[in-house]
Amino acid sequence: MDIRRLTHIVALADKRNFARAAELSNLSQPALTRSIQAAEAEFGLRLFDRGSAEVTPTPAGAFVLERARRLVFDSRCLKRDMDLYRDRRLGDTAFGVGPFPAATFLSELLVGLRGSFAGICVRVEVGNWDRLSRHLRDEDIEFFVADTRDLPHDPALLVRALRRETGSFYVRPGHPLAAQGAASLEQVWAFGVASVRLPRSVRATLARLLHLPPGDTLPLALECDDVETLKRVALATDTVLAAPDASVAALVEQGVLVHLPLAGLPPLFSEMGVVTLRGRTPSPMAEVIVARLPWMVAAEATAGKVTP
Repeated sequence: MDIRRLTHIVALADKRNFARAAELSNLSQPALTRSIQAAEAEFGLRLFDRGSAEVTPTPAGAFVLERARRLVFDSRCLKRDMDLYRDRRLGDTAFGVGPFPAATFLSELLVGLRGSFAGICVRVEVGNWDRLSRHLRDEDIEFFVADTRDLPHDPALLVRALRRETGSFYVRPGHPLAAQGAASLEQVWAFGVASVRLPRSVRATLARLLHLPPGDTLPLALECDDVETLKRVALATDTVLAAPDASVAALVEQGVLVHLPLAGLPPLFSEMGVVTLRGRTPSPMAEVIVARLPWMVAAEATAGKVTP
């Protein structure tokens, strides 16, 4: 079976439409149709049902598709690995970061990369783990760094744990809660809380401490994956900001934001990890970026290994 033909099977299964799959495969629609028909003739099985609304894999098609995806992925990896083996060029790359990494170390990381590798093009996707994992599976990015607690188990993904990133609640200096000492969680929620998308375990803990009925959704006044936007809202209103400590350290030092201690609140933190596709060799540039992650250095130093 020709790899290109397997690629056409995967494209048609993903797009569920001959015209869209042909466009994805850089083929004319008749050429794609002939390729699929040739595959069905070779297997002696009908692989797709041609419905009026969309094309769907038959049970035989689903059986073939599972193996075709693996072979197509391995073929792309082999070509890419041979290119890397041939000349070990650094090359351009793309990676993703979650809201907390974006607010804590991304700017400094990119400044360092531009200073050391001015000729390299780097693309960064910022979003939550759900969005980034889709980009990774589509091979649109090489890896991503994010809180991985809610990431479903997937044998296709490899997760390398990093250190925990602590978070707290913050308000502007003139906030009614700023001068009263430790506040209660109920008082904080009465003013409204602004946060990025919280992991399920954190939501469950906060909901329990707020004595919400089982099944009730934790109310957030503002949920946004852009921490910089959340900070601006907290500075201009009485909204309470929930943020990683590292992302607001400079503002706290300047007296622009005030840490708000909460009575009876357990430590809040993110479980950071680097997520890659299992079996895919990273490009040299991706390896450079991962080695420069501040949390990677800290995690490896703790384990007795220091990244040079």
